[in-house]
Amino acid sequence: MSHTDHILIVDDDRDIRQMVGDYLRRNGLRVSLAADGREMRAALETSDIDLIVLDIMMPGEDGLTLCRNLRAGKHRAVPVVMLTARDDETDRIIGLEMGADDYVIKPFSSRELLARISAVIRRTRMLPPNLQVSEAVQLIGFGQWRLDTTARHLLDESGTAYPLSGAEFRLLRVFIDHPQRVLSRDQLLNLTQGRDAEVFDRSIDLLVSRLRQRLGDGAREQTYIKTVRNEGYVFCQPVVLIGENA
Repeated sequence: MSHTDHILIVDDDRDIRQMVGDYLRRNGLRVSLAADGREMRAALETSDIDLIVLDIMMPGEDGLTLCRNLRAGKHRAVPVVMLTARDDETDRIIGLEMGADDYVIKPFSSRELLARISAVIRRTRMLPPNLQVSEAVQLIGFGQWRLDTTARHLLDESGTAYPLSGAEFRLLRVFIDHPQRVLSRDQLLNLTQGRDAEVFDRSIDLLVSRLRQRLGDGAREQTYIKTVRNEGYVFCQPVVLIGENA
């Protein structure tokens, strides 16, 4: 029996919820609607959701807050496409930092949103098995850190956990999967976001900077991620697969 993807639309604007929901249903998707964070959490608890379409500008808990909290909870693996009325690169970068997988700027066409949803779901399902959530925890060691690929957080030598945003996790996984190899910004964009995502070179530079801060890299030392002038970045630590941790 084939699987029908289930999309949760979270937007305080009833007309937008209904319009997008009707369009997605006509294109063969299951759809649930939520007006705020409370209804979003209720839907996640009662239904298997494949992707969330999440508006940034909402009263009370806004979309960025909901996305950040989502990535820290048990539904952290659910992909998110954010809707934003702000034509501002900074807002889009912040959304990616909070863990969004893509974004669409209002006003948007339903056809464009459907294409973004399909691309994100496709990219998520094309991840290698060790990036998918599984019952056992996969640990990867490098330097003084371990990466928990199920909980998507870093563990230091004492076992203290440091959560990562979705964008930080994807970028770190790309570096870990390609150690000792110079990767250009274009390669990092393609490997972390896919060719369907409309993101900017600056977002990679910003994410590298944030990831360095997470890892304790100094501006001069660059123990983990080194800048290669006019070429890109290289992850310079040996990587060890530790295995599964119950």
